[in-house]
Amino acid sequence: MTDCIFCQIAKRDIPAKVVWEDEDHLAFLDVKPISFGHILLIPKKHVDYVFDLDEDEYRALFWVAKKLAKPLKETTKAKKIGIMVEGFGVPHTHVHLIPINRINDVDPNRAKKICEKELAKTAKILLEALNR
Repeated sequence: MTDCIFCQIAKRDIPAKVVWEDEDHLAFLDVKPISFGHILLIPKKHVDYVFDLDEDEYRALFWVAKKLAKPLKETTKAKKIGIMVEGFGVPHTHVHLIPINRINDVDPNRAKKICEKELAKTAKILLEALNR
């Protein structure tokens, strides 16, 4: 889908702070993070709604989320990694992996846009941690 921002990111047509990638998935920093280390995980294939993924795609997406959660938790020193899938902000399946310490930490109203310098600093830290 040519007008989908996440498809454009997956194709590298527009920049993003990519912190992890495999053949079928891409993880990059959310430009309006809820907390330090908040990343988005997407399938490279365009599918609007998470429950429209076929069984293997769905299983693979959440396997990758699980794989990234451990080093993300360790690096951010969070108590847990919260997961959110809502699907309205961008019409492309995406999973938010959000470092959290309290029950109300996964609140989209807490999201704040951060500057390019902070994104780059965070990306550098997570690139090393998630690609060991």
